[in-house]
Amino acid sequence: MTALTFAAVSDSAVVSHRLRLEILGALRVWLDGTEVDAGARQQRCLLAMFLAHEGRPLGVAELIGMLWGDDPPASAVNVIHKYVGALRRLLEPGLETRAAGSYLRRHGSAYLFSAGSAELDLSTFRATVAAAREDVAAGRDRAGLDRYAQALRLWHGTAADTLADSAAATATFAKIDSEFFDAVIAATALAVPAHQGARMLAPLRLAASVGRFHEPVHAALVTALAAAGQQAAALSAYRVIRERLTGELGIDPGPELQAAHRRVLTQTTVPADFPPPAQLPHDQPMFTGRATELAVLAEIAGTRDAADHTGPLIVALDGVAGVGKSTLAVHFAHRVAGDFADGQLALDLRGNRSDGDGLTAGEALATLLYGLGVPTHDLPESYDARLGAYRSRTAGKQILLLLDNVRDAGQVRPLFPASPGSMVLVTSRRSLIGLAAHDGAHLLRVDPPDAASARELLRRRLAAAPNRVAEIDAAATGALDSILASCGRLPLTLAILAARLSGDPRLSLAAVAAELAVRPADPAAARSSSRPHIGQ
Repeated sequence: MTALTFAAVSDSAVVSHRLRLEILGALRVWLDGTEVDAGARQQRCLLAMFLAHEGRPLGVAELIGMLWGDDPPASAVNVIHKYVGALRRLLEPGLETRAAGSYLRRHGSAYLFSAGSAELDLSTFRATVAAAREDVAAGRDRAGLDRYAQALRLWHGTAADTLADSAAATATFAKIDSEFFDAVIAATALAVPAHQGARMLAPLRLAASVGRFHEPVHAALVTALAAAGQQAAALSAYRVIRERLTGELGIDPGPELQAAHRRVLTQTTVPADFPPPAQLPHDQPMFTGRATELAVLAEIAGTRDAADHTGPLIVALDGVAGVGKSTLAVHFAHRVAGDFADGQLALDLRGNRSDGDGLTAGEALATLLYGLGVPTHDLPESYDARLGAYRSRTAGKQILLLLDNVRDAGQVRPLFPASPGSMVLVTSRRSLIGLAAHDGAHLLRVDPPDAASARELLRRRLAAAPNRVAEIDAAATGALDSILASCGRLPLTLAILAARLSGDPRLSLAAVAAELAVRPADPAAARSSSRPHIGQ
């Protein structure tokens, strides 16, 4: 939850608080990440009025009409003033009595509430929608869709749910709801042609529950369901709104809703695309350390949206066998996978095999095309045709591609997606300087972890065996350092060592240290063996 920090002034001290206000659904107030009670119902309604009119002065007479309509009590003015004081202290705890504070100030004879987008979800929503419209106007439909999706996630129900006690308040909140409807309809119009109709189903269902009779919203829901391949659900959604309109209002569905229904019946909606691939190997549950490398990778990934990018962002990790390149790449890939709307592809190119029998570029292209939804019987025969099909399938997409065990730049270069919105993570035992020189790749050397990280890796691997952890903690520094040094602090070798210690309770650290001193661990041999053990 992002929020702005303000200083609340009291007689004794200045206390900083982070404030977050929500009106896109039930009214909620958060201070320092904790929800606080916004007071009695009328006080809550007054606060909702200020939030709904953020940045616009509201006179006392106008506020009275919003709270009580045409039948206010004689004490209405005094009640307004009392609630304003209570709200000021609610938003800024410790505020001196009668102090105006930072948010709710006098503006002539009226009150003016001011808050930024970091504090008020309605302001965040409006700013994000405005940015989405700018993206679409500039031809950046994908970016616009992403921004719309971000804005729609802020909604949780009817604006200021249940707090409308007058016609004026009802109209105010209904106007805010209409902004939600407009945004979700515009987003659906972008999502369906891009084969992302399913992405809009959650906000559309929410909008349909808020706008029970809003035909354009229900038409968009019917269209998105059909585009997502849910034809039966689309027909059911149409039937529900039709029965509601005829049964409760006595009217037939309008032209827009009927047109959406006909498109479902004739299957003229954009068909559902092949599901986005999700091919990343599972993350290592006992991953530890690598804070520096992860920070570097995150910094590089942050440049993906740079305007000067004409191709995918490429990062090539290199290091000796067993140093943990693949584990690091997979762990980072899981961290950023959600940033790639069109999915993740992963492929082991087997370029580390001693027989040199890794995948050819043509074989790799066939596998990647299959992952992108091309049936086996439709795979092009020739290399050039596969390359062309792959470029077409990846053009303009946001794909995360993990290419493991790469032999050289020539093996991997044809596999890069044809999109500046994509990212490629490459692992290799060699430094792929050619990718940096000709493809703008970022090179990251992965070295063995330091002694402290290596010790922590052992502890985490042996966490299920408390006696082993205690043995590590009690071991003489020299003896344990000797073991770590004999293993080269290589994560693969340490993992094998931990497995051996877990499986043989009679084996002591001293015995392992002695064995390794005579016969150091060989991670390459350990990797190739069907029954690896330290010293093999």
